[in-house]
Amino acid sequence: MADDARETLLEEKEENNCPGCKIDRVKQEQRGIPYIHLSFIWLVSLCTALPISSLFPYLYFMIEDFHVAKKEEHIGFYAGFVASSFMIGRALTSILWGKLADRYGRKPIILMGTFSVIIFNTLFGLSTSFWFAISVRFLLGCVNCLLGVIRAYASEVVSEEYHALSLSVVSTSRGIGLIVGPAIGGYLAQPAEKYPNLFSQDSVFGRFPYFLPSLVISLYATGALIACWWLPLQETLHTRCRTAHGRLNPNEPEYSPNELNDGGSTSRGLDHQKIQSKPSLLRNRPLMAIIIVYCVFSLQEIAYSEIFSLWAVSDISYGGLSFSSQDVGEVLAISGLGLLLFQLLVYPLMEKTLGLLVVIRLSAVMLIPLLSCYPSIASLSGLTLRLVIICASILKNALSISLVTGLFILLNKAVPQSQRGAANGISMTAMSSFKSFGPAGGGVLFSWAQKRQVASFLPGDEMVFFVLNLVQLVGLIMTFIPYISHNQ
Repeated sequence: MADDARETLLEEKEENNCPGCKIDRVKQEQRGIPYIHLSFIWLVSLCTALPISSLFPYLYFMIEDFHVAKKEEHIGFYAGFVASSFMIGRALTSILWGKLADRYGRKPIILMGTFSVIIFNTLFGLSTSFWFAISVRFLLGCVNCLLGVIRAYASEVVSEEYHALSLSVVSTSRGIGLIVGPAIGGYLAQPAEKYPNLFSQDSVFGRFPYFLPSLVISLYATGALIACWWLPLQETLHTRCRTAHGRLNPNEPEYSPNELNDGGSTSRGLDHQKIQSKPSLLRNRPLMAIIIVYCVFSLQEIAYSEIFSLWAVSDISYGGLSFSSQDVGEVLAISGLGLLLFQLLVYPLMEKTLGLLVVIRLSAVMLIPLLSCYPSIASLSGLTLRLVIICASILKNALSISLVTGLFILLNKAVPQSQRGAANGISMTAMSSFKSFGPAGGGVLFSWAQKRQVASFLPGDEMVFFVLNLVQLVGLIMTFIPYISHNQ
């Protein structure tokens, strides 16, 4: 009896000191939407999206200023490699960061990733050569570990009732970043030329014309870092209780019966506790199937982002829209409000009514005819052109974010909490590997398409959007993999 009482007191003391147990108790007592937790998720997710997207409006002009492209139609080729370098770096380190998050907790990795944005994004704005820009973007990708970890955190910090909302906040902030980022880049790049009354050519912003947008994003990341450090960003990983290395949830089918039986072990002390070895994530077929589908859609999404910016600023004679960087930023910024409202108000209702897979497949189907219309938009002009391209951008972003959010939810359902960091790390590595080909491949494809304006089969930009639709079709077909259907 005395031993049992001592054991119970020890367990209660461990659980009181364990941050994961504390957040579990908070979730049980949770009433209503957890706005504070969602706000932290939104702040951090935006930090990882802004550096990726902010360079798209001005990358074309940056490469032009580097004087590495001998001809105008070669600019897209070099621009793709600058954008890809970030994804290559992230692909190399995402699994490592995921494992560190599973071992040491989500919060320290989130803080480290936010700090990396401050340093390397600022340095990118000071780039004066093609190779320096590539190197800094690569290093930023290596240490920017936010997206995978924040996705794991988002699924753990709220009760199951709000999982769809929490992960939709990740997607929404990421989607808003893909819109606010280009707006920042479009309006603030080359400020000495656009706003000569405020910035002189002899100032630091005149000598480094792409420093101002990078500085603004770094200042935002600094504010997010301070907020996460001083305000109660709560750790969700079980680190100080007896179930720290093998906490089991009977409601999650990925555990084996033997693991469930081990959950009631009462051996004394963590040093003597029998820890069940974790199942291999690479043998988790539902997880691997979801990651593959996610990679295909991510490839299409990043290639579209690269191509859209190049297409919008290219000359009408090449089938483009002849937009300035400010015009591109304006179009993408206006479409942000529609995306925000859709993701927060419409998507949770769609997911609850139709189910995850139906929403994913429906979004994938609708994107194909939408992208097919883009070459025809270039024949418009004036106000009509702006209205049509804004509406198309809103719909494209809403459908793409619906795809990503649904896959996020399926991915986190496929693994237990103790492996979510590593699982998201694997997904980030695979996704970043695919995305590293997206900007480079999109740039090469765009440059090639500009050289075949008079071709008899899919001339000019028609070929570009045809290839994007082929990738979209492959992703749609892959959503019918049986393992994905069984995991929803």
